[in-house]
Formats: sequence, structure tokens, C-alpha cells
Amino acid sequence: MLLVISSSLNPESRSRVLAHRAVEILKTTGSAIEFLDLNDWELPFCDGAAAYAHPNVAAIAEKITNARGILIAAPIYNFDVNAAIKNVVELTGKNAWGDTVVGFLLAAGGQGSYMSVMPFANSLMLDFRCLILPRFVYATDESFDNGQPTDLIDGRISQLCTDVVRVSKALGSGAET
Repeated sequence: MLLVISSSLNPESRSRVLAHRAVEILKTTGSAIEFLDLNDWELPFCDGAAAYAHPNVAAIAEKITNARGILIAAPIYNFDVNAAIKNVVELTGKNAWGDTVVGFLLAAGGQGSYMSVMPFANSLMLDFRCLILPRFVYATDESFDNGQPTDLIDGRISQLCTDVVRVSKALGSGAET
């Protein structure tokens, strides 16, 4: 199963637009797809203690555990992915994320934050042994026309979707199930 996580909590999120487009594309591949919008889930802040017992944490951890490929759609704030997705990683940990193929769909205000996902990607790679897809989508305001991705960005989303399916299958990660 492939999982697309929309991590923005903004109801007018451009990263959510990218996530929805990825879901549309992935549906054409024959892979099992699930969409997880963090805006629809109440989650506690990770406190290193009681937060892990929250029922929504277990439900999200199960979705992540069952996914062999994950696309994370996130806004870039202050040269980093948003706190909501970092909180999910902290709440769910290595038992959920271990050995998963991960790709990124990012929306930012300008070109200057292009590499800002790397500390987060490095954490997933080094802490949880995730395989990070080297191609990711980085979209700015100019990457959208009437609220939808431009043809250029749409092509990049398509390539990322192709990569997550291909790599997940090649690793025997079960993307086809």
C-alpha cells in the first residue's frame, strides 16, 4: 500500500493540492493508495510520555506501518517542513517508519528553501532506515495556475509517483498490494 500524507493544517494549503494530485496519479498505477490528511486528525504534541497512548496516534502509526511507500506533502516554514509532520514522526517512531520508501511534495514561498527538507529527510534515513527518493517536488507560488499545479510541476509529481511505485516494487515493499 502507498500512503500520501498531507501535513499542512492550513485549509487553503498548496501542499495539499500537490498531495491530491499525487493521489490522482497514483490511482492510475493500480497500486493500493491511502490518503491521510493531518488536518482531519486530532493529535497531541509528542511529550515523550502520555501522548503515545492517544488513540489517533495508534491509528496513524498503523497506516504508516502498512505503507511500503509514503509521499509526504508539506509546507516549508522557516526553512524546514512544518511541525505537524515532525510531530507525527516523533509520535509514531521507528516501528512505523522503518525501512519505508519516502518521497516529498513541498510547497514554499520562494526558491531559497529548496534544500530545507534535507534535515528531515536525513532524520528519516538515519534514524529509521527509510529510503529517501532523491527526486522531490518543490513548488513555489509560481508553480500554481488558478490553484492547480502548472504542467511543469504536474510532470514532476508524475515522475515522483512513478519513482515511489517503481522503487517500492523493486524492494519488494508491496506497493502493488
